[in-house]
Amino acid sequence: MEKSRCRQQLAFVLLFGLWLPCCLTQTTPSNAATPSPTPTPAPSPQAQTERLKVRLTGYPRKHNEGRIELFYKGEWGTICDDDFSIANANVLCRQLGFVSATGWTHSAKYGKGQGKIWLDNVLCNGGEKSIEFCKSRGWGNSDCTHDEDAGVVCQDERIPGFLDPNVIDTHVDENKVEEVRLRGVVSMSKKKLPITEGVVEVKYKDGWAQICDLGWTIKNTRVVCGMLGFPHERKVNKNFYKLYLERQKNNYHIHSVACTGTEIHLAACPLEFNKPNATSSCEGGMPAVVSCMPGPLFMQNNLKKKPKTSSNVRLKGGARLGEGRVEVLKNNEWGTICDDRWNLNSASVVCRELGFGSAKDALTGARMGQGMGPIYMNEVKCVGLEKSIWNCPFKNITSEDCKHTEDAAVRCNIPYMGLENSIRITGGRTRYEGRVEVLSSDSNETQSWGLICGETWTTKEAMVACRQLGLGYANQGLQETWYWDSSNVTEMVMSGVKCTGSEMSLSQCQHHKTVSCQKAAAKFAAGVICSETASDLVLNAPLVQQTVYIEDRPLHMLYCAAEEDCLSKSAAKANWPYGHRRLLRFSSQIHNIGRADFKPKAGRHSWVWHACHGHYHSMDIFTHYDLLNANGTKVAEGHKASFCLEDTDCEEGISKRYECANFGDQGITVGCWDLYRHDIDCQWIDITDVKPGNYIMQIVINPNFEVAESDFTNNAMKCNCKYDGNRIWFHNCHVGDAFSEEAERRFEKYPGQLNNQIS
Repeated sequence: MEKSRCRQQLAFVLLFGLWLPCCLTQTTPSNAATPSPTPTPAPSPQAQTERLKVRLTGYPRKHNEGRIELFYKGEWGTICDDDFSIANANVLCRQLGFVSATGWTHSAKYGKGQGKIWLDNVLCNGGEKSIEFCKSRGWGNSDCTHDEDAGVVCQDERIPGFLDPNVIDTHVDENKVEEVRLRGVVSMSKKKLPITEGVVEVKYKDGWAQICDLGWTIKNTRVVCGMLGFPHERKVNKNFYKLYLERQKNNYHIHSVACTGTEIHLAACPLEFNKPNATSSCEGGMPAVVSCMPGPLFMQNNLKKKPKTSSNVRLKGGARLGEGRVEVLKNNEWGTICDDRWNLNSASVVCRELGFGSAKDALTGARMGQGMGPIYMNEVKCVGLEKSIWNCPFKNITSEDCKHTEDAAVRCNIPYMGLENSIRITGGRTRYEGRVEVLSSDSNETQSWGLICGETWTTKEAMVACRQLGLGYANQGLQETWYWDSSNVTEMVMSGVKCTGSEMSLSQCQHHKTVSCQKAAAKFAAGVICSETASDLVLNAPLVQQTVYIEDRPLHMLYCAAEEDCLSKSAAKANWPYGHRRLLRFSSQIHNIGRADFKPKAGRHSWVWHACHGHYHSMDIFTHYDLLNANGTKVAEGHKASFCLEDTDCEEGISKRYECANFGDQGITVGCWDLYRHDIDCQWIDITDVKPGNYIMQIVINPNFEVAESDFTNNAMKCNCKYDGNRIWFHNCHVGDAFSEEAERRFEKYPGQLNNQIS
């Protein structure tokens, strides 16, 4: 537990504050990097509070190789290859989140860098936490040129749970254009968010400047709309704006723009800047004006025709809107994309296809968790103008080519909606936790902050609150917050909040029209603890199908199981110890494919000792095992009361952390799984009273959402089941969201197998 708390605190320290733009403009996030504190070879404790930023860049390269650049004193710079070694490369690769280095390069193999050469004659032992702790000539002291820039090749395997994203950077000159915004001109567009039409403005010095529209094309508009979170561009009525803008004083910073339409940032387009002493900066032109088409999620309701988003591409496992692991649908089953050659152009096609803007980040190395099903695509090479990722060239792959540790993911640009301005958290020890306060309006349109009744508050509501706050996943939803009593806000303004977990803001969730809260004191207000990472449990569906069988077990061998409440109610009326129970047995292998360890909420002081099984159970209810008829009614209940959670086995290179023996720590490590074999006590459903027929077998993990996960849609597993009174067959076993809607409908109407032959 102490280790976990330390890890959380470190994660909190490393994360940056979010800058929120003003309400009346649609603005891109700044690309300007944040200066780090000055590191020294022997750092003081203050210098260690923020890690030195390291990135891979250059061209051509894969995501796990490139020229090394360090961010120091507000500026990116390179490392000279003099005295460079594999030990240096190992330190740098670990800093980037890879397990180790496989090689290093010299003589600017990935192209020459620009700016400073920060380090020279670097000598690491190989065990240092950061390159700044290695011996060198000192910061900025070098006798090299950029022809000697060093690079590294890292082993293509991520350190489990490593926080910093492995991002393929765009090639833009950040000094040219930092931020872009749309300034709404029409009074209606100023009031409603998102702003979809207006004057394009770029951040310049301490204010905003315009772009001359001479030679402006629809391709430029496409790039600007993509940056601002919009998938499509529209034609704009220039005459309407001309009258208004002629009366305004305009300050032109950019004279001309020549985008191809595939760029993900205006700064990546060829730009011509105004000369400071030019007499006429935009003769015969006016400020560039654009109009963008928002995706369906961000549309105002008055639009008659809403564009459709893709039904065969989706994002999974992301905390924020517009981010996640990319999954594609083929043959009615969802699968992932391998990250070889994954770049921003391909990521942007996915983002626009789903109704978002261009891609902010192309993420590699399963940065949004691992998928479970097939891997369908590799080496995707989109130009950036394609309507769908399926239109891009790609390679079909075999299992030898890629593993799920290489699943590609994206972060998309989304429109500024201002949702974070109507929620805040107070009283917590960090900015990731606290009592939830929401902005509400009374009958006079006066706005004030108020509390949320904690009575119906669960992890699902907390997920939405954390998403709205921009703070990642929900770690916990709290119904009492007396220990966070630092605010003078005391009035309950929301009650009965019930969310599905996918909403953008709490206002989109169901809630009481008039506040009704039995415990109305502020100490019973809802609270949240948010986190940048979360676990994600998934059951191995094929293993259930492979291991199922029936056992008639004598009652004299089931005393322990009866005590554990693992038999159906009719067992209590049986003539113990004579007779038997018919048990449907199978193995459960539960994988953690998320980005944080799955750990029980209850502290070890409250774990329950189970003498029959000889270990402690850390969760009251960890799974539900049920047999359902065609109407969804339970015909047999094999509810597994509780589990002891441990790492049975792990993927190659990952160590076990949890075990049940000797009152050990319980949980499931990222990249590991907990196996409950078919022959273990209680690993069954009691079907003694079930008549022959066709049924659906269902297993649900973490059914009460007691422990936070990044994705609850994959917690259920279903199988078609045929029972003839003596034998049983399982078919079509799949995780809840693995099939297409059409395949899921066919599954529900399954008529049963006519025989046990495999067609």
